[in-house]
Amino acid sequence: MSEKVESQNSEGHRAALVAGFLGWALVAFDFFLVVVSLTTIAKEFHRTDKEIALSIALTLGFRPVGAFIFGLISDRYGRRLPLMLNLVYYSVIEILSGLAPNYGTFMVCRALFGIGMGAQWGVGASLTMEKVPPRWRGVLSGLLQEGYATGYLLAALCALFVLPKWGWRPLFFVGGLPMLLALFVRYKVKESEVWKKTRHESWQQLFRGIASHWRLFAYLIVLMTLMNFVSHGT
Repeated sequence: MSEKVESQNSEGHRAALVAGFLGWALVAFDFFLVVVSLTTIAKEFHRTDKEIALSIALTLGFRPVGAFIFGLISDRYGRRLPLMLNLVYYSVIEILSGLAPNYGTFMVCRALFGIGMGAQWGVGASLTMEKVPPRWRGVLSGLLQEGYATGYLLAALCALFVLPKWGWRPLFFVGGLPMLLALFVRYKVKESEVWKKTRHESWQQLFRGIASHWRLFAYLIVLMTLMNFVSHGT
């Protein structure tokens, strides 16, 4: 009986896993494009590497904003729609980054991109982990996280072939591909059954639920802050 329930609850988990992995990999790909083409961008805008590197800090600084906003929306209205909207959002911002006419515009685009980047992991991981069978969540959560490393490798490979011939801007046009992933989510990924059973009927109820777990919430913020400090220290 329990196996039957588990099977029903994890219906479509493969599509959700693919969407979660690719979404995280592609947002990492878009993020690291600045890293692998930093000097080239600096030369075009007549800026120093340090000034362009500030855009990386802006992106990371705005990630909590996106995580908080889209996290609330996904808890209130479901996982699929916010995930699709975010995929389109950060794809458009990435393309606009490649079209940026000056340093100021580029910096604004990278800050806005940070909102989409912050939203991606929370919404995508929630949908995926709520869809996969409970006994596989530990292993698959690790696999999902490796999408970040995959995105970095893809950015490096793309820069290797595109940057010398066509410059940095086409890299960011390629970064608009996640928009197509939104179509995959639309037609292949079903809404989380866990969310349907635990959904909050009002914003007040949602905030009360968050407040009731404030200690765990604060602990996880500190934990992830320290982990990202180590990860992005370079």
